[in-house]
Amino acid sequence: MDHSDRADRADRADRADRADRADRADRTADDHRRDRPRVGHIQFLNCVPLYWGLARTGTLLDLDLRKDTPEKLSEQLIRGELDMGPVTLVEFLRNAGDLVALPDIAVGCDGPVMSCVIVSQVPLDELDGRRVALGSTSRTSVRLAELLLAERYGVAPDYYTCPPDLRLMMREAEAAVLIGDAALRAALHEAPKLGLQVHDLGQMWKEWTGLPFVFAVWAARRDYLRRRPEFVHRVHQAFLESRDLSLEEVTKVAEQAARWESFDAEVLERYFTTLDFRLGPEQLAGITEFTRRTGPTTGYPADVEVALLGDPPAGM
Repeated sequence: MDHSDRADRADRADRADRADRADRADRTADDHRRDRPRVGHIQFLNCVPLYWGLARTGTLLDLDLRKDTPEKLSEQLIRGELDMGPVTLVEFLRNAGDLVALPDIAVGCDGPVMSCVIVSQVPLDELDGRRVALGSTSRTSVRLAELLLAERYGVAPDYYTCPPDLRLMMREAEAAVLIGDAALRAALHEAPKLGLQVHDLGQMWKEWTGLPFVFAVWAARRDYLRRRPEFVHRVHQAFLESRDLSLEEVTKVAEQAARWESFDAEVLERYFTTLDFRLGPEQLAGITEFTRRTGPTTGYPADVEVALLGDPPAGM
């Protein structure tokens, strides 16, 4: 065997060895990704305080975060494409048999919420039979708006769904329901310029019932909880710590968020401290009241139970 043959064989062996190492590394990475909990991540400002602290604590590296809208994340959790994450209240109640809520963490309000509003050209009690544009498919916010208009104001508008562009909505409708960042922009910037009335859904609910309102809970699939209880408890604890850290340093969180958002830091700090990220007895009472009023017409029993995650296993 001459020198060139030996060199060729050595080169082929070296390439095969590198390919084998790369394949093993890919399999290890795949195993790690599969082992990480698949957790939903809402891309709205209202969830910034829940996720901001994850990077600070290093927990972010241990999660397979999937970003999307509240509605799509809810659907993915229900289909089993996510293990844990935020789920809109209505979808949680409709699928309560498959889900367990994580205690003391939610997105809600105890009074104004700022980012779930009805913007109207006329008083709300004049909307009977008139067009109301729904700028979101968020079933919880839409159902709350429908409930308040029907039972508190006694009107039955003509609802239709459209993109959340306030100026376009006002050309076709007398009022519009908006949520999330689009609602913040409408309430703080666009509606005042257009001389429109802004009605905060959280404030309306509080005045009507005296209770907090919960728009979304954090939940785990029951089948995932049975398989990996330790992961569920660790992720739950990580989000609680992230929330607490974010609220302790809320001025810094708002300043950083203002760098990429169209709101200044002062507005964002007020928004983050207006939101209620708890899920305790008062919030559960608000859920019970909403469920009682909407269950029979929304796809779940009026007395559906909200099952909460229990204490962590011994030794955790």
